[in-house]
Amino acid sequence: MCGIVGAIGKRNIVPMLVDGLKRLEYRGYDSSGIAVLDGEIRRVRRVGRVAEMENAAAAEGVAGELGIGHTRWATHGGVTEPNAHPHVSGDLIAVVHNGIIENHDEKRDELKAQGYVFTSQTDTEVIAHLVHRYYQQRGDLFAAVQDAVKELVGAYAIAVITKDNPDLLVVARMGCPLLIGVGEGENFVASDVSAVLSATRRVMYLEEGDVATVTREGVQVFDGSGARIERKLHLSDVSLASLELGPYSHFMQKEIHEQPRALSDTIEQILEEGFSPALFEGDATAVFRDVQSVQIIACGTSFYAGSVARYWIESITGLPCAVEIASEYRYRAAVANPKNLIVTISQSGETLDTMEALKYAKSLGQEKTLSICNVRESAIPRSSALVFYTKAGAEIGVASTKAFTTQLVALFTLAVTLAKLNGRVGAEQETVYLDALRHLPGSVQHALNLEPQVKAWADRFAEKHHALFLGRGVHYPVALEGALKLKEITYIHAEAYPAGELKHGPLALVDEDMPVVVIAPNDTLLEKVKSNMQEVRARGGELFVFADLDSHFVESEGVHVIRTPRHVGILSPIIHSVPVQLLAYHTALARGTDVDKPRNLAKSVTVE
Repeated sequence: MCGIVGAIGKRNIVPMLVDGLKRLEYRGYDSSGIAVLDGEIRRVRRVGRVAEMENAAAAEGVAGELGIGHTRWATHGGVTEPNAHPHVSGDLIAVVHNGIIENHDEKRDELKAQGYVFTSQTDTEVIAHLVHRYYQQRGDLFAAVQDAVKELVGAYAIAVITKDNPDLLVVARMGCPLLIGVGEGENFVASDVSAVLSATRRVMYLEEGDVATVTREGVQVFDGSGARIERKLHLSDVSLASLELGPYSHFMQKEIHEQPRALSDTIEQILEEGFSPALFEGDATAVFRDVQSVQIIACGTSFYAGSVARYWIESITGLPCAVEIASEYRYRAAVANPKNLIVTISQSGETLDTMEALKYAKSLGQEKTLSICNVRESAIPRSSALVFYTKAGAEIGVASTKAFTTQLVALFTLAVTLAKLNGRVGAEQETVYLDALRHLPGSVQHALNLEPQVKAWADRFAEKHHALFLGRGVHYPVALEGALKLKEITYIHAEAYPAGELKHGPLALVDEDMPVVVIAPNDTLLEKVKSNMQEVRARGGELFVFADLDSHFVESEGVHVIRTPRHVGILSPIIHSVPVQLLAYHTALARGTDVDKPRNLAKSVTVE
């Protein structure tokens, strides 16, 4: 882990490598490095930000027309310069790698017995030595990489160069994303399209098992069997402007405020088409026709989006719906049903646990698969029968915001579309739901206008070490998401519970030092929530309540209230997601943490 970039051209490619690595910093990193061919392999590595490595490379005068680079998020070995990528074998082979090699201990022992000396604690160094061993035997870098990857168990995306050939870059992937950027007289590789956008918009996504050669003149791709194959060339629609901060202080702040536009862009096609199977691409009518149940599989924030959707799907469609964390689903004996709709949710479309869970579901004979994703042509959508692409735009901050709310729109659309097909939603009700979507971006903007009030709360939260979030019904997952956001970027321990569970244990935690955040919209459970709030006040707990404009709450000692717009009905969870995002953001600012790059976390999780 966590970011790869490479280039070959007829110019000094070091500035391009550095620029690409800076654009990959959002994925998570603790060190970075480049290796450039200049008659020999010249390598520069540094712990910390890419800028530190950039300064070192400039001071050493590193330049070349072929090179690879990497931002690392530690998995094997500590955060040290020897563990930073690229890794080199025999001053002949240089490798960068994303992923985890599960059999690295076995291979390490084998290579040590053959005389190879290891200078790092990483699994990646095993790859460098394997390629070196086969290169010594074959004299062909492409063949050496083909042979080496056959011995690897786990997930990888790799880019390899050799001192012997200044005209060749070889790449391979299995389980981790890798793409090739196609230019004029120069070509590029990267784990994310953002890393190559300054040079080209033409990209080719590699598939599982692919090994490819990249030269100045062109690209050749070979599948896992070694057969030459053509991969489709795409024109990326990601804009460079979306990758820049603009007037904002942090990407998280920018992305919170981009939600009205992201929602509007996602909703636009729904308003044009109505709740139609055509929104899901593929042969959605056939896939949806005899669905008997829905299984949602996701991780992190996407799991909480699925948890909201469970309430919608069961109430609107009448179909049973289960929601499961992908890393749990993939390792249990699931009961298969060919008429079960498998829904995977992933912002990046490359989340390894979710991808593997999808493969597992399909191996059980469940072919009714739908992906909800924000990145076109990523791995999970390509492996699914149907796909709904959200239009959140590039999301850089590690803590997901606009991806979450657009996922909710997609899941609501799925629920209503299934209900139309099974006759539970008619034309009149469909119009009501479309009107709700039409007004959603404006309601979210009203929620954003509460920022000054939320910021005032954040100053009080910044001094705390723990927090409790409460919600009921469809708003309980919003409480879960609020607690996650606070944990992610403020490092305050936070938990979320269904408010009715207070008396079954969590109430023991409540005292004057434990702020309790309550999601309290004006819905059918409001009176129940008020009773739960009284339980907190009776134990000296301080309440911070996100209510609706038409909820009848009165502020008093120990009870603080912020009113979001008037209750918007079934889409209320989307509105109430906004203030908990703002609370986490401003609390992080008050505590001085790294908002966009919280410690120990990565944006794109492509390892277990």
